[in-house]
Amino acid sequence: MIRLSLIGIGTGNPDHVTLAAVRALNTADLILLPRKGEGKSDLVDLRRLLCRNLLNASSQARVVEFDLPQRDSRNDYLGAVDDWHDAIAAVWADLMDTHLPAGGRVGMLVWGDPSLYDSSLRIAARLGAAGRAVEVDVVPGITSLQVLTAAHQIPLNALAEPVLITTGRRLRERGWPEEATRVAVMLDSGGAFEALPPEGLYIWWGAYLGMDKQCLLDGPLAEAGPQITARRAALRAQHGWIMDIYLLARRPR
Repeated sequence: MIRLSLIGIGTGNPDHVTLAAVRALNTADLILLPRKGEGKSDLVDLRRLLCRNLLNASSQARVVEFDLPQRDSRNDYLGAVDDWHDAIAAVWADLMDTHLPAGGRVGMLVWGDPSLYDSSLRIAARLGAAGRAVEVDVVPGITSLQVLTAAHQIPLNALAEPVLITTGRRLRERGWPEEATRVAVMLDSGGAFEALPPEGLYIWWGAYLGMDKQCLLDGPLAEAGPQITARRAALRAQHGWIMDIYLLARRPR
């Protein structure tokens, strides 16, 4: 039996790692650290730092790094993602067979929270579907959405109003969600808000949230949108990668 702990590690600030995450790390026999290529080396560097700082002297955990398979860039997005998840599950299974042939506890460090716009749970489900004896538990982490609203010192929702969470792809394809007054946008490859008529919209944007290079901008979308687009491009060129999120609000009619 493999006990797989998907451990949310927040958005880049070691102070945001919970005590539950520290306990999960220190009870693991194997900790897997994914690498996403040289362009995103900061992400695995942070995971390495967390392991160095949070594993105590009595920990027996073996820390193993692995390269994530590349996702196919074909137009069939859902099909490409499905195949990609199959490939990642196969890598996980091989690492578990290699390093824990008799079973044990595996810790997987997940950016943000494993249950919010992350595919670790879907990938883990493939292990069970393939007949492997895997028991999964989730250690919640601080999400980028929480850090965004805290950094801007705003509540997530307007009084007595709902919030819709969506992706940049869906916002670009479908436009403003009907009946929504606030929309949180994650996984935007860049500038999906440009597809919206900016009148009456306000944006709070953040990149590298929780990190030393955190960057924040906000304002009416008509004014702040072009500034965000330019700043985002400059930051991506400077660092080689970018992770950002934003919250849009529509003024009541």
